[in-house]
Amino acid sequence: MGGGRSRAALVAKARESIAEGSKSFTVASWLFDKSTRERAHLLYAWCRRCDDIADGQEYGFRDGARDLKLDQASAKDRVEAIRILTHRALDGQPTADLAFDALGLVAAECGITREMCDDVIDGFALDADGWRPRSEGDLMRYCYHVAGAVGVMMAKVMGVPSDATETLDRACDLGLAFQLNNIARDIWDDDAAGRCYIPEEWLVEMDIPPGQLMKPAYREQLVQLAGRLVSIAQVHDMRARVGAGRLKFRQRWAVLSAANIYGAIGKKVHARGEAAWDHRVRIGFLAKMGHIASALKETMRGSYPPQLEPKWTRGQLMAAARMAGPVAGVPNTPLRDEGVRRKED
Repeated sequence: MGGGRSRAALVAKARESIAEGSKSFTVASWLFDKSTRERAHLLYAWCRRCDDIADGQEYGFRDGARDLKLDQASAKDRVEAIRILTHRALDGQPTADLAFDALGLVAAECGITREMCDDVIDGFALDADGWRPRSEGDLMRYCYHVAGAVGVMMAKVMGVPSDATETLDRACDLGLAFQLNNIARDIWDDDAAGRCYIPEEWLVEMDIPPGQLMKPAYREQLVQLAGRLVSIAQVHDMRARVGAGRLKFRQRWAVLSAANIYGAIGKKVHARGEAAWDHRVRIGFLAKMGHIASALKETMRGSYPPQLEPKWTRGQLMAAARMAGPVAGVPNTPLRDEGVRRKED
């Protein structure tokens, strides 16, 4: 495993990848013990590389001279290349790409499966096919692919066994919360790239015509939609915090720190109101240190039980993903909307 490269070389390259690609996750990851931190970086390198290949970018940024609305056929070819390289790496074959070789290594060390990886890649396939969510359930299925499934893989990196279903479910919740906050923050960027992750049913409710989401006339409705995303994220975030209590001390501290930082993104979007997309929301270094300090207190004290349970569970989203398959063009599988339920004592 590792494509014949030394573990040290793969870890060093992965560390460079995360330093360039995600300042927030870099800060939180340094709270892990050395072994967990290295494995988290190896996994991140694969995630980052897949994202860059799928979108034709580097460390999350495109060349300004290039067309943001990439050719769909080319995008599908890139996703297929991601899948082939990933499967080669998992089979212990060299890929000539450090990030995929890194995945092969961390997968062998932590028990990350092909099914877990394919769940993530299927999210890239949805984007490559020009997919749009029609319902809230469709949105959550997408979030499962691109973030919830990654949360499960991160749990494996932290040593959570495959039969610890409850803990894996909570790891998925955290990934869902992260992605929903990111979608709320990146509505303008996504629109500029020809993408929209706001469910069509939500847009219809707000009387926003197709393609008009960012028009000034609809800014008030947009604020409400972003608030809806953030509210759903907060429910999943609360569930995830309880699951973090089952982790080792440093792992719990790192996870709660990341939850605080990404949660602050959603809160900041909500607080800015109609000005939320004038400038990209960022969390400064000092603010991150404050969130890490708060996470330390919560790590020692424990998290409060959530008062609400989310509509969408990992089991529901996995089932919908299996039924829909990896091809985004097939009809979406409707998910049963059970509503947000108040937790019973």
